[in-house]
Amino acid sequence: MRVVANGIGIEIDDQGPAGAEPLLLVMGLGMHLTAWPQALVQLLIARGFRVLRMDNRDIGLSQGFDALGVPHLAWAGMRHLLHLPSVAPYSLAEMAADALGVLDALGIGRAHVCGASMGGMIVQHLAAGQPSRVASLTLMMTTSGARRLPQPTWPVRQALLSRPRGRGTDAVVDHLEHIYRLIGSPVFPAERDELRARIRAQVERAWHPAGTARQLVAVIADGDRTPLLGRIAAPTLVIHGEADPLVPVAAGHDLVSRIAGAQGDFIPGMGHDLPQQLLERYADGIAANARRRP
Repeated sequence: MRVVANGIGIEIDDQGPAGAEPLLLVMGLGMHLTAWPQALVQLLIARGFRVLRMDNRDIGLSQGFDALGVPHLAWAGMRHLLHLPSVAPYSLAEMAADALGVLDALGIGRAHVCGASMGGMIVQHLAAGQPSRVASLTLMMTTSGARRLPQPTWPVRQALLSRPRGRGTDAVVDHLEHIYRLIGSPVFPAERDELRARIRAQVERAWHPAGTARQLVAVIADGDRTPLLGRIAAPTLVIHGEADPLVPVAAGHDLVSRIAGAQGDFIPGMGHDLPQQLLERYADGIAANARRRP
């Protein structure tokens, strides 16, 4: 269903008992709410949560921002390398306000929050800016954005900036499968037919590469969030794969060292995805962190 959050239309999925502890899941760059596996949602419901998933602005079934134009990614990347400011169509702080708006629209005063990749960057803003609204925080395969940290491997950068080789759904599925294989977990590889079925379902639900480009420039423009980390008061769990080629594991260790009381779960063989074999571990970690006290 769609709600009006922060003045824009945001598509959400709301599962679990209405009176259970609310848990908001915020996904990463270009990813739909359905990228949070339904199996994980069920595991979290079984652990006592009301699970809320959302399509970030400009992706999936949420409101698009095509009127803002398509950014020049190579130019934005060059400015970033030269330590020059980038101008984004909107900011990650605005996307955090969208997430807060979802809670407002549902009448939820305080929620547990989990963000993956870009979603983890968004919820850093949320937890730092609205500490009274965040009961606990889980940061998955994400970063503060500090320049001192290792960056994605060159093949990953090239893949993210590439385009499908051809037109039509099959070409897009091939393109995304290549990226997902490149950044995925080497020890927990997805079965090919299952992975392609998931990708096809997402593409058929909505395929909006211009929105992904605008989100990517928002990430580039956000810069170093290290100053925010000292303002995070919620019990925090950092989950990160030791084999992540997109956001190297050093970024996860950095978050643990800079957020007061943060705990880390660093997983050998995990890349930049959510393998079926690790869903129980994620659910257990999120639930245990929710029971902690600041």
